[in-house]
Amino acid sequence: MNRYYRDLYQFGFSLTRSEADAADLTQQTFYIWASKGHQLRQPGNAKRWLLTTLHREFLQQRRRQQRFTEESFDDAMEQPYDTSDISRMDVETMLDCLNYINENYRAALVLYYLEDLAYKEIAEVLEIPVGTVQSRIARGKSQLWRLLNGAEERKERRVG
Repeated sequence: MNRYYRDLYQFGFSLTRSEADAADLTQQTFYIWASKGHQLRQPGNAKRWLLTTLHREFLQQRRRQQRFTEESFDDAMEQPYDTSDISRMDVETMLDCLNYINENYRAALVLYYLEDLAYKEIAEVLEIPVGTVQSRIARGKSQLWRLLNGAEERKERRVG
């Protein structure tokens, strides 16, 4: 558990944008591992299995949430953010910008850049074809660069 907690939590946080929800997702993932981990055929694939399980739980919770909320998930994500919250550190700025990237692209980018997974591994975690992974990463990079450039322009206007 100690070996994978940080990676799972970071992935969960990148998906949920909430510390509490990320912790809940991570805990639920470990609960599922305790219940069904014996089904894992190759212990070397534990991290991939856990990331896939966390992603599935996230999607399942989101579907459940959409059924019971009046405001749709997309509407909630469209809320503007306060540019004064943009961090001065480049890494924090990038992580902030990741929050505003389409969820499908964000998951692929996080697994690629932060978890350092190969396209094939990302395809297995997200249960999508490798070509779709490539497309999502390319589109996500494009969105991320636009957001980062906008953040830099806003930062320069505040400083100047």
